[in-house]
Amino acid sequence: MQRITSGLEIRYAAVVDYLSIWQAMKAFTASRTQNTPDEIWLLQHWPVYTQGVAGKPEHLLYNSGIPVVRTDRGGQITYHGPGQVIAYLLLDMRRLKLGVRDLVRKMEGAVVDLLDEYRVDACGNEDAPGVYVGGAKIAALGLKIKNGCCYHGLALNVSMDLTPFMAINPCGYTGLRVTQTSDLGITDELETLQGKLAEKLKARLKQ
Repeated sequence: MQRITSGLEIRYAAVVDYLSIWQAMKAFTASRTQNTPDEIWLLQHWPVYTQGVAGKPEHLLYNSGIPVVRTDRGGQITYHGPGQVIAYLLLDMRRLKLGVRDLVRKMEGAVVDLLDEYRVDACGNEDAPGVYVGGAKIAALGLKIKNGCCYHGLALNVSMDLTPFMAINPCGYTGLRVTQTSDLGITDELETLQGKLAEKLKARLKQ
């Protein structure tokens, strides 16, 4: 991963398989000390469905041939694939004096701030975490908290094949529509949006 350091370390990677990054996040969190800098990892995944700890199997509607990974984050089932910005937040929440609800609001707020730059009205949802545009979900969230530290994070749909979402009830909601930045008139490349999202997350975490 390419590393950019400015208080909070930002690491960029290309398209990476889910299992290797999940194992890397767990290893990073297990080896943390009180002096370990916080990091945000920005990348994409090869096609995969991830099912949260309490995820219900019936939310996978049919077998589309895409692998399903039962992971350790909260939430139900979602889809990751190329063309989607993944931002994994590896933070010492005790050091930041952040509760889970506060962090979720900051993550949602960072995506809302990003979309606002493009005059796209978006909002979070306290009852169904994530970011929505006109009732359609554009960003999904999920976290794991261990020993006061978190990992996992958020997925922002940019310019991807949305068809695999049809095989699931996204985040456990029947008939939930999904959207992406490329369908909202945003023409900036994924790499540009990655960088902007990192800046918005850093700004929100400082508030």
